Amino acid sequence: MDIRRIPYVDDKKIILETVQAAAETHGMIAFTMVVTDLQEYLLEEAEKASVPVVDIMGPMLEGLAGLYKRDPKREPGLVRRLDEEYFRKIEAIEFAVKYDDGRDPRGLLRADIVLIGVSRTSKTPLSMYLAHKRIKVANVPLVPEVEAPEELYIVPPEKCIGLTIDPDQLNGIRRERLKSLGLTSQANYANMERILQELEYSEKVIKRVGCPIIDVSNKAVEETANIIFDIFRTGGGLT
Repeated sequence: MDIRRIPYVDDKKIILETVQAAAETHGMIAFTMVVTDLQEYLLEEAEKASVPVVDIMGPMLEGLAGLYKRDPKREPGLVRRLDEEYFRKIEAIEFAVKYDDGRDPRGLLRADIVLIGVSRTSKTPLSMYLAHKRIKVANVPLVPEVEAPEELYIVPPEKCIGLTIDPDQLNGIRRERLKSLGLTSQANYANMERILQELEYSEKVIKRVGCPIIDVSNKAVEETANIIFDIFRTGGGLT
């Protein structure tokens, strides 16, 4: 028994050729097409040629439509499209992990979005949130003692987002972070003078880059992400 698989059937010529081949070999046709016009054409031509036909998807679609009281979309390729979206999401997540926290500056040139800011301005959570939206994000921590990578100034500024935060709120966040690590809140990391120094340095770098700035004070990750989406939609990015 010879079984032939004919994928991506999107015009009547392919259907007619298939029916003729089945008739010549005394075969039958089992189909999963969901486009009504193509289904009807196949059934008509198969009947003319006395070729047996089995509709594999039809009964299932009818059953689901009756159960959920919704008409099927009847769009071919939806499964493939979902697969592509899934793999794009996985790729974006892997990208965010690889280029998190400035690990490899080369990733800045490949990113859809580059986030920059001092420690604890939600760069990593934002990167992961956006990655789940299939957006490749790299982020760079800004520290006065460490020069920002040269790649940051090569990336088009419209692809960058600067993150800032209220000093008092940052102080509270860092104190809690130190506490969770079992460290004293008196460490330099949570020192207000140090925080102001970092924010001042961050502001200088962001101004040099020339990118939009978002104040993440009292904002959830989702809220900041929506602001980023609005910025890029306005600028024509992230289509």
